[in-house]
Amino acid sequence: MLKKIITYFIALVWLINGFFCKILNLVPRHQEIVGRILGQDFAMIATKAIGFSEVLMVVWILSKIKPRWCAIFQIFIIATMNTIEFFAVPDVLLFGHVNAIIATLFIALIYFNEFYLKPANI
Repeated sequence: MLKKIITYFIALVWLINGFFCKILNLVPRHQEIVGRILGQDFAMIATKAIGFSEVLMVVWILSKIKPRWCAIFQIFIIATMNTIEFFAVPDVLLFGHVNAIIATLFIALIYFNEFYLKPANI
């Protein structure tokens, strides 16, 4: 039961960030971050593409297809994205450098959910 709740929570985080924050642009800061990293000319389309990818992550999570690969991919994406943002645009992040701590906790939750709560089964 705990695993299911955590799985839905993780999927919800991806859905909120991907669909609402990026695709619908309800949080323009996301597009500003992308624009500062990739350039303003590509900011809108790149932000929407990233948002679409995050919605696909929700589908992958909820499909339960290769869940350990999904968890590894999530951890890699979150770590990479947050490392880039930490050094390139900390002033635009909601919590500045503290975002790295939040990302680390989210990574730990994904790891705990997939590799601790579930028996090995790749």
